[in-house]
Amino acid sequence: MSNKLSPIINPEELLQLQDSSEVILIDARAGVNAQENYQKEHLKNARYIDLNQDLAIVASDPANGGRHPLPSLEKFSAVLSKLGISPNSHVIIYDDKNASNAASRFWWMLRSIGHEKVQVLNGGLQAAIKTGFPKSSATENFESTDYKVSQWKLAVADIEEVEKARNNNENIVIDVRDKNRFDGLTEPLDLIAGHIPGAINVPFSENLNEDGFYKAAATLKEKYNAVLGDTNPENVIIHCGSGVTACHTLLAMDYAGIEIPKLYVGSWSEWSRNDREMFTKERE
Repeated sequence: MSNKLSPIINPEELLQLQDSSEVILIDARAGVNAQENYQKEHLKNARYIDLNQDLAIVASDPANGGRHPLPSLEKFSAVLSKLGISPNSHVIIYDDKNASNAASRFWWMLRSIGHEKVQVLNGGLQAAIKTGFPKSSATENFESTDYKVSQWKLAVADIEEVEKARNNNENIVIDVRDKNRFDGLTEPLDLIAGHIPGAINVPFSENLNEDGFYKAAATLKEKYNAVLGDTNPENVIIHCGSGVTACHTLLAMDYAGIEIPKLYVGSWSEWSRNDREMFTKERE
């Protein structure tokens, strides 16, 4: 593992790479006014990627694939080419939500097409600025490339596989949303509050320390080994609300040296819109 590039890079390390021509820095902020905020201020040389436009195909009906289904390989090829990324590029991604926004989702997508030289900035935008990384409001100019991708190589699970796995003792289904959403006490994004029966709750926020940085790899390894027990990672399915924040935990597990489990991209946003068994507070 010593020769493997860590999936996480610290702000001090990024600072040392600020003048490297091999590094392509990506701003993956999402949410309201994300692009406008990027234009007002971003890390110098960072190129913007849009969660809804570039990292998903936002369908009219989330019942089919959830709120953020994966784009086609053709579309993702075009996105990478537009950003000037090539197969040998060293891509470093940040967002403003400790990688839970879209940075980890883009990391997972790149890893899934076989792109190995990709890292997520520990602590995100705020940590880089605090470390002294230069900021900019300039329009970043760069040349496009022609990056052809052929397949998703990391494992994903569909709704039928989750249905089988949740009732199988040889599988573990992990929901990384916060406990109040899992318990059905609140639901800010989807139509129904609750969770997939049989799933366990391991909030992604537990991957971070009190300062918003990922916990040490050894700490995360101990944590997830305890969660998984004897279960093989290939029998583990990770999900969230729409397949974005789940990637935060996939990143944490990879950082810990654990094989990357399956991602259920549709997540609760898909499950809760289909005629499936659900735990809701009303049914408790």
